[in-house]
Amino acid sequence: MSRTVLALGAHIGDMDLTAGPLLATYALNGDSTAIVALTPGERGHPRVAPAEYKKQKIAEGAAFAEGIGADFHVFDDQSDGFLTASDELSLRVADLIRRIKPDVLIAHWPRSIHDDHHHASVLAERGRFYAGLPMDHELPRHGVSRFLYAENWEDADGFTPSVYVPVPEEAFQRWRTAIQGQAFARGETYGFRYIDYYTALMTTRGCLAGHERAVALATHAGGHQVLDLP
Repeated sequence: MSRTVLALGAHIGDMDLTAGPLLATYALNGDSTAIVALTPGERGHPRVAPAEYKKQKIAEGAAFAEGIGADFHVFDDQSDGFLTASDELSLRVADLIRRIKPDVLIAHWPRSIHDDHHHASVLAERGRFYAGLPMDHELPRHGVSRFLYAENWEDADGFTPSVYVPVPEEAFQRWRTAIQGQAFARGETYGFRYIDYYTALMTTRGCLAGHERAVALATHAGGHQVLDLP
């Protein structure tokens, strides 16, 4: 049975790193996947002006999504560093959820050192809630069956993994090839070795899941569950 998985992050690159291997896994399984960035992340380069980097980030995000087999959406009218959990944006997220109809929604863990990540998490939760309400709307309401939080080093406060999804070699290689196309992930902005970090994290989580590699996610319910794809 085909599923639809939607990952919603604050900036282009957030869900590419954290949920990208999982999306690649589901895409290879024949499921529908999508990445949404609530801002381009245009203020993330110390040497490139935001207007120029915005164009670069959008091109990189689109190429990454295509590389792993996901649809790509960006709220390019929102500004990196100034994201707010407003009613207007919550309803825009709800509209997108109604259009995409995800069975699984992946968001930031709400406790983060980055305000944009926190606000993106709130927007995901409120958007999910509003999408399930009957309203005067041309799109029918949609209920999201499963809400999960991605593992991000900036969102580590209180994050306890409870769901593990194994990442097969083909999906890992597809992700690794695609993420190399993003300058910040290669360490060209502030020098952090994102690709090495998340590759090592997948190996660590794979040990706990009994597989070569895995992506770990959290729920408010806790527990320990390994989801094997058919």
